[in-house]
Amino acid sequence: MLELKLAMYIDFPAHMKPGVLVTCSDDIELYSTGAAETVTFDRPGFTALAHPSDLTVGTTHGVFVLDPCGFTGKGGLEYASCRQFLHKPDVGTMRERGAVCTRGNSECVYTDSIFYMDHSIAKQLLMFYKQMGTVCCEIDAYGDFLQALGPGATPDYTKSTGNMAGEGSQLAEVRQKLYSLLKGTALNVIVLNNSKFYHIGSTQEYLFHFTSDSKLRFELDLLPVAFSISCGEPGTLGQSVSVIQSVAQPGCCLGPGSIVEYSRIGPEVSVGSGCIISGSQIDWKADVPSRCFLTSLSVKISSQVQYVSMVFGVEDDLKRTVDLLSDVHLLRFCGASLAQCLHLWGLQVSEQLFSSGSSRLGLWTARIFPVCSTLSESARMSLKMLNSVQQMSAFALNGFTLLSVEEMLAYKDVGDMLEFRKQIYDEICLQRSKEKSDV
Repeated sequence: MLELKLAMYIDFPAHMKPGVLVTCSDDIELYSTGAAETVTFDRPGFTALAHPSDLTVGTTHGVFVLDPCGFTGKGGLEYASCRQFLHKPDVGTMRERGAVCTRGNSECVYTDSIFYMDHSIAKQLLMFYKQMGTVCCEIDAYGDFLQALGPGATPDYTKSTGNMAGEGSQLAEVRQKLYSLLKGTALNVIVLNNSKFYHIGSTQEYLFHFTSDSKLRFELDLLPVAFSISCGEPGTLGQSVSVIQSVAQPGCCLGPGSIVEYSRIGPEVSVGSGCIISGSQIDWKADVPSRCFLTSLSVKISSQVQYVSMVFGVEDDLKRTVDLLSDVHLLRFCGASLAQCLHLWGLQVSEQLFSSGSSRLGLWTARIFPVCSTLSESARMSLKMLNSVQQMSAFALNGFTLLSVEEMLAYKDVGDMLEFRKQIYDEICLQRSKEKSDV
């Protein structure tokens, strides 16, 4: 993804004054402009790229309310000014604020992707950070920066703390200070009328774009098997399977619509349809259920490297939280009530079960994943958890040290995880070298 981002933006620095360019790690922007049109970041304040999207896409992204003066919605590229930035607005709000435009016979809104801030703004934000000292809440580079910009900006958003980490009172206070700092700053928009914005930040989006006959897969010429030792040739696997830098040994079976990345899959492994297997080692006889997301992490606890694998259904909502322990049954894990799952695993519902105490009760903070001594064993234990839920049979977890996803990410040992990828890389290189020498 990093290399793809660098390739997409390779022409930008030559047309950019000193400043900072901000982009996300879960989206891809493809665009075309006329021969005489250049994307230039040289205006004071903020400058953002904008892409035409349908109104449904607008409800889950940032939306620009463009100043209609001088803006036509035609051509490959247009420079416009923005009256207001709306963060994940509903359709009614888009219409009310004037964000909805007409292109041909259909309605659209212009959604965000990357943005640039000039050197003076970056310096102001750095000074703000130093004056704040310790920031104990989540500052969102899109919602908290861009919503303060443009002549139509209002401070109403500063009081909304949904999906944000940190105490609500402190977050509202920090947002209000940021709003005061940035209010009145210009938000320039470079409208890329001939562009496409692809978001791959969710499991279902990732599966769709990388395994189905999607436009993104066609436009980037994505291969079904990329730098891997595969259990079948690309022609026999089918276009709906994606294998990325992995070793899938002969004899294993990969179901349609599944992705295997940076993993080692043994000969007696059957992966169901619509799965994502990432960074894992499955070297025993195993059946991975369909619509399953499994990823393994190295974690360092008390200077010791250990391993833990998270497993979910691809439809599970990891952002959903409840306020009371008595409402834990409302959370769903792989189609079952989390309270029911906890009973099967021999775990009690308590504040200690959640890494956040009682402040955020959800799948993200639930301590349910066992820490193991090997990568392979961690995947085995997590798949046993999943199997116990599907079979409604007991599988005791009370003998393990358990981590939440929140804790797994806090303790992750990236160096050890990269070493595992390097081992796979070397194995693939060795296999390819042998194949060349045989020829």
